[in-house]
Amino acid sequence: MRRSFLAPLAALLAVTLGAPPVHAAPEAPAEVATTPPSLESTPEVAYPEGAEGEANVVLVIVVDKEGGVRSVDVDAGSEPFAAAARAAAAGWRFTPATRAGVAVTARIRFAVAFHPPVPAAPPPPVAPAPAPTTPAAASRPPVAPPAAPRALEVLVQGERALAPSVSTLSRTEVRQLPGAFGDPFRAIEVLPGVTPIVSGLPYFYVRGAPPGNVGYFFDGVRVPYLFHVAIGPSVVHPALVERVDLYAGGYPAEFGRFAGAVVAADATAPRTDFHGEGNLRLFDAGAMVEGGFADGRGTALVGARYSYTAALLSLLSPTVRLDYRDYQARVTYDLGAHDRIGVFAFGSYDLLSQVKNGIEQIAFGSEFYRVDARWDHALPSAGKLRVATTWGFDQTRVGEQRNARDVLLGARATIVQPVTSTLLARGGLDGQADTYRADAAKWGDPDDPGVQRFNDTFPARSDGAMGAWADVVWKAHPRFEVTPGVRVDAFRSGGTTALSVDPRLATKTFVTDRVRVLQAFGLAHQPPSFLVAVPGLTPGSLANGLQSSVQTSLGVEADLPASTTASLTAFGDWFYDMTDALGTGSSGGGQNRGLVDTRSTGRAYGLELYVRRRLTQRLGGFLSYTLSRSTRTLDGVTFPASFDRTHVLNAALAFDLGRAWRAGTRVTLYTGAPTKAATSDSPTTTTTATSNVSDPARDPLFYRLDVRLEKRWQLAPTAWLSFVAEMLNATLHKEIVSGQEIGPVSIPSLGLEGGF
Repeated sequence: MRRSFLAPLAALLAVTLGAPPVHAAPEAPAEVATTPPSLESTPEVAYPEGAEGEANVVLVIVVDKEGGVRSVDVDAGSEPFAAAARAAAAGWRFTPATRAGVAVTARIRFAVAFHPPVPAAPPPPVAPAPAPTTPAAASRPPVAPPAAPRALEVLVQGERALAPSVSTLSRTEVRQLPGAFGDPFRAIEVLPGVTPIVSGLPYFYVRGAPPGNVGYFFDGVRVPYLFHVAIGPSVVHPALVERVDLYAGGYPAEFGRFAGAVVAADATAPRTDFHGEGNLRLFDAGAMVEGGFADGRGTALVGARYSYTAALLSLLSPTVRLDYRDYQARVTYDLGAHDRIGVFAFGSYDLLSQVKNGIEQIAFGSEFYRVDARWDHALPSAGKLRVATTWGFDQTRVGEQRNARDVLLGARATIVQPVTSTLLARGGLDGQADTYRADAAKWGDPDDPGVQRFNDTFPARSDGAMGAWADVVWKAHPRFEVTPGVRVDAFRSGGTTALSVDPRLATKTFVTDRVRVLQAFGLAHQPPSFLVAVPGLTPGSLANGLQSSVQTSLGVEADLPASTTASLTAFGDWFYDMTDALGTGSSGGGQNRGLVDTRSTGRAYGLELYVRRRLTQRLGGFLSYTLSRSTRTLDGVTFPASFDRTHVLNAALAFDLGRAWRAGTRVTLYTGAPTKAATSDSPTTTTTATSNVSDPARDPLFYRLDVRLEKRWQLAPTAWLSFVAEMLNATLHKEIVSGQEIGPVSIPSLGLEGGF
């Protein structure tokens, strides 16, 4: 067990140390055909007992992509009719809304008309008869059901107006993905373009961009990472995650300061009805509850997760300690019909240590906290404005009790405004100030070369960044959309400044109603980055300039029969002045340049195939395949990047066994990366053989099998309980990285999940 959890992370550390989201655009112009949700069966809404007269209730129902009712709010209507309509609607099932043949989440306004019971006609006079032989209830007057609900308005939710290079995961579907443990963040690794470093660890390359160049945003708030250490569940309770978007390249102008990919997660919209969700597993427990107050004008949410892995591991390996926990809290209040204020706070804590000779040695410890205060204002024509300020605290402890921290303060403003039925304008400003400090007194001998190198790389300093961006989504033709945009950022670290201008261009061409061609282009810049995202531990020198990348992609997407979609995408990215010590195979070797200051150029190109049928179907699954090559050039020598993997394949099936049983399985397979000798030696010599560049020695192929089994009980229309058995790497397969055997990294899980 100790080897399973510590070996992969230790190997990585050895190299290391030698917010309603405004960015979700309104629906696309009306020219794109949208089909509203439709009820699968005649609804039943009982007339409330003790009520009198007629009544009309208008409900606001959010129907997800699977046809389930995500939330129900009362827009108009009095009690007890409002409560009866809301309770009944929570159990309805819909055929989901579609746009251009693709299922989408939609918000629908429904009107439910209540009519009082119709009294039974008086019976004709008859001769006295014996006592009745039928139950008294049979003589009650029949109750006329309310009029069938009718749709008043359909608004597609959560659909960005144009997102060519994006792959989206919804929490509803991810719950059925084996090996993801119901976590949308862990499921990122199955998407096209993602290349893992080590199986089971939440660090990966995306289209050749290293982990340190991948940006993470949650509800518009930038965070250092989205995963806990080691087994890597998310730092946010899954019930709070509405969707996760992976922008592999060419992302919208809203996102910046990252020369690689962007992962943007949206939080669920506030709800006034009392609801919650929780889980209890072998290694952790978590829960989230939310409800309304002030007659529905306000909402309050709290959530948390706590791991008891330390107690569990102590039974198997008393010297190992692994802890993690997180929390979330959100409060919103409607000032009126057009304004809402809110505060969203969340944080995460991780610790991985081992006791040697009676002394606990910290291998890795980190924590970060965010408090985001925001004001949302509804503009005319479905426009929206958000203004927000963010306070944050990041801290990391790495080996020998070294402690680095960052206190940050940020602000942002974002506006989305439809100008005409074919033109959408978006823009924003954002800035952040960071103060980095470290406990230098605890870092040992100040004359030690290792201590000096660390202090020089991560000095105490104050950094700042300011940015402005704008783009427009223009439907130039009923079958053609184009999004030109630009982002400008100014950086300052110490006494050094830098400026970047990043143009972006994306197009979507509707060849037919079922076939689309997607193109994306973008230039992106980023300050020097660390090997992986670590809270409070960021290089500060801008002396060698910014990292930059040119990102391009072209793909075709098609809607196939049986609710299946498929896409094939070709991409080509170029990287300049990269600080990618992992990709160049440099671990320092006693020199500072190997840790951060090594600057290289790089290239990545390949094909991505993605075939998908929703896992929530009776039989669902997907196939994700990436064929790619990633290279680095250093000191005039070009060689494969250290984690270049030619083939990466993920395939999954989920099926309904009947009687509320569901089962699923997933296969992950990828070819080996170049061995350490094939990469780390190449940059240091100009005599490397050409054959070593084009056909280096590689580690063996790795595969793993994940399984999942669930039994679900529907306790009430909105209450459910599930037993889930799941295992990552059920075959206990070991991985070889640079000739070193790692693992098996295998995570079994038994637990209960439930919600109401």
